[in-house]
Amino acid sequence: FTFIQLGHNVGKRKAQIAAIRLSSGAFVLSVDSDTTLAADVIAKLTVTMRNSAVGAAMGQLTASNRSDTWLTRLIDMEYWLACNEERAAQARFGAVMCCCGPCAMYRRSSLLSLLDQYETQLFRGKPSDFGEDRHLTILMLKAGFRTEYVPDAIAATVVPDRLGPYLRQQLRWARSTFRDTLLALRLLPSLDSYLTLDVVGQNLGPLLLALAVITGLAELIATGTVPWATAMIIATMT
Repeated sequence: FTFIQLGHNVGKRKAQIAAIRLSSGAFVLSVDSDTTLAADVIAKLTVTMRNSAVGAAMGQLTASNRSDTWLTRLIDMEYWLACNEERAAQARFGAVMCCCGPCAMYRRSSLLSLLDQYETQLFRGKPSDFGEDRHLTILMLKAGFRTEYVPDAIAATVVPDRLGPYLRQQLRWARSTFRDTLLALRLLPSLDSYLTLDVVGQNLGPLLLALAVITGLAELIATGTVPWATAMIIATMT
């Protein structure tokens, strides 16, 4: 093992880049510090990566602290849906839109060719310090590689057990989703039409839900009547 100690906390992106540039071998595995991998994860991801058309592959995420609180149980369910419905569907078309950081394997030769783009990404004129996983996945797709999901490569990660940290995490992820969708839009013509539906749904769904909630509250305040129609729409979307 080679351990790299940086002079100070430079953030996830620059730490990744430092490690990748000093790495060797065909593949690079990215794992978060609070994640525990099943014994066969590397072997199962490597089988998928043997296809030279694949640039990245992710495993299935579970909450290692699932039993702690009601919130961790819900997040574990959310992870199951995100992996086994959303990512699994995207993988049918070779275009997982975000290979999640707790467990993602990349083709090293492809990574090296993308590092400059990855390192110099700007957001509002400043170097970006969030959304690393999604952006790196989009760069892989832009370079013409497939991105895959391997459901039997299990990685257990610690999830927030309180509402405040969870909401801050979700805000970071939402910012990344909306920002990198602008990059993904240029990709969509070269991908299956299902991916267009998926990307549009991911971005419009939350906005329409927020609009429905605001409309319902406005009707309740303005008229004093319960907006049953809006409540039914929200319940149906949920």
